[in-house]
Amino acid sequence: MDAGAPVWITRARPGALATAERVAALGFEAVVDPLLRVETLDAQIDLSQVTALAFTSANGVEAFVRLSDERGLPVFAVGRATARAAQNEGFAAVSSADGDVEDLCELIAAGASGPVLWAGAKEPAGDLVGMLRDRGVMAKGVSVYETLERAPSAETLARLDAPLTTLLHSPRGARALAAILLEKPAANLRVLCLSEAVAQPLRGIAGLQSVTFAPRPDESALLELLSA
Repeated sequence: MDAGAPVWITRARPGALATAERVAALGFEAVVDPLLRVETLDAQIDLSQVTALAFTSANGVEAFVRLSDERGLPVFAVGRATARAAQNEGFAAVSSADGDVEDLCELIAAGASGPVLWAGAKEPAGDLVGMLRDRGVMAKGVSVYETLERAPSAETLARLDAPLTTLLHSPRGARALAAILLEKPAANLRVLCLSEAVAQPLRGIAGLQSVTFAPRPDESALLELLSA
């Protein structure tokens, strides 16, 4: 893919805007047209006996801070972007697993001093609370946001007829794209995924130029694929 060629960013805002800045800095045209949107839920945050918070996405952080003024508890974050979101919101003690939900579970199991509250999606990709309980860690969860699908614009769909790269950050986004491609094949589409789990929904889609996933579930690793 030549520098300056279009890169379709499908993740929900506001994360899509941060990704677009990084894509543009690499010399690519960033096309922001999310396949997903995030809505904060009217959740009740119960922090009784909680000694730490766990977040598996920046969306979880952003939804939590809309619902609670708590900023003093230690935070365990799945990766650097989520950790950075927590720090930007005023959390001082933030630890990053720099990986996936399993890595986060290991980090919490090794470092938690008491009950942990996970705040995340209504339909999470992984069961962190269950994993922690299996490890003997007291944990509870609260859904603070939900992810909903949205249709891309006609202009973006027209781009599928020409060479185009798309970035996928979640299995939900990949499933949304797969549904589109079943109706509108895209032989010139190169798909770059954050992880193997994100790439999985596209395995049965014929006719794509390629489907590749990052060697680690980190956006920096994902963006390195743009120039590969």
